[in-house]
Amino acid sequence: MPWGHMIPTLEDVAYLTELSVQGEPIVGLERRDYYDDIVELLGPEFVAGRRRPIRSILLGSLSEAVGLRGRRRGPLESLDEFCIGVRGALDLGDRSEERSIRIFVSYLLGRLLFATQSSQMNYKFVLLLRDLAQVGRYAWGAAMLGHLFSLLPSSSQRSQSTGGFTPFLHIWGYTRFPMGRGTLAEGNQTMVPLMTRWEVAPDPRVTDRRAGDVRVALDHYPHEQVVWTPYAGEADASHPTVAAGRPLFDRHLLLLCLGTCEVLYLELVVRTLGWHQPAIEVPSLGREGHSRRWFFAEDRDWGADHGSTVAYWREGGEQVVRQTDLLDSSAYMEDYQARYVGRLRLDRRVMPESQAIRLLEGRLAEQEVELTRLRAEVRTLRVEQQRVRTSRDAGAS
Repeated sequence: MPWGHMIPTLEDVAYLTELSVQGEPIVGLERRDYYDDIVELLGPEFVAGRRRPIRSILLGSLSEAVGLRGRRRGPLESLDEFCIGVRGALDLGDRSEERSIRIFVSYLLGRLLFATQSSQMNYKFVLLLRDLAQVGRYAWGAAMLGHLFSLLPSSSQRSQSTGGFTPFLHIWGYTRFPMGRGTLAEGNQTMVPLMTRWEVAPDPRVTDRRAGDVRVALDHYPHEQVVWTPYAGEADASHPTVAAGRPLFDRHLLLLCLGTCEVLYLELVVRTLGWHQPAIEVPSLGREGHSRRWFFAEDRDWGADHGSTVAYWREGGEQVVRQTDLLDSSAYMEDYQARYVGRLRLDRRVMPESQAIRLLEGRLAEQEVELTRLRAEVRTLRVEQQRVRTSRDAGAS
């Protein structure tokens, strides 16, 4: 970003999604052929008519199994109304409860948490669902973030689409800077996780802007308005996943996700911890990730092949050291701008008048959306204030 490195961290994952960011790493066996596993865990209908070896599941078959094939939430349909319609169309047949749960969680993993730009999902994730009693011990949030990191480099330069849990990426951006921001639903200020506080459909006055105009707006966005610590004031008691994961929030880590290993370079974004950012050379950070996206010709256990990497996760990575003698982040910004001068386009000329007008119109739309959000928040606070006054008058403590 023009104002420095900026990445989602485990703190963002914990607050926004309430997915566990600590626990067992998601590593394990990957097979050459998952035919027998699919029949056992999900049912024979998922392999009917397909030739072996089978290494992935068609997402369309999962959508049909959970009652979502061909269904889309209407623009005027509430989430509750949509869910009632899905339940009415859902036919479990003679499936067992455990099998139905595995099918739904597989859909959740393939369509949301570990989505790709493909219409298929690698079956390796479903092997983790064999023992449902153990599913909660995994660090799903850390795996989701690692998977997202592994897909972003191939799409950020040449494409406007990507895989991974993109709703998380959207709302992470909403919390940092108001460009393209959706709206906070009235009365949702206390909902957990924080992602539920945002309306699904962003305001069209903002989303209708062209990608080129958005990039220009980012280039000119005031650095002092970027929010580095958006969760100030949130109590750990309201976020149990945050409280459990907090010991990892200031650690340099490797994020593991079944053959994907991505580095969480927290050293580059210590402003998210409320610290000043020191100047740092990216190559000096040490450990590199090693992600790959191909199928094995034989069964292999990635965790066994990379024991030291798994041990590094289980040991909690390495502590990021705070430099307490810094007065600001200016030295870092000088190095950053020198390193990325080509990408940041710091030498661009004055923009054309038409583009400047579109930029100002976009900023106006963003401020209108923000004003609507603040008015809703004021109304909620006034209702809460009146409730407290009424309780006090009634003799409550």
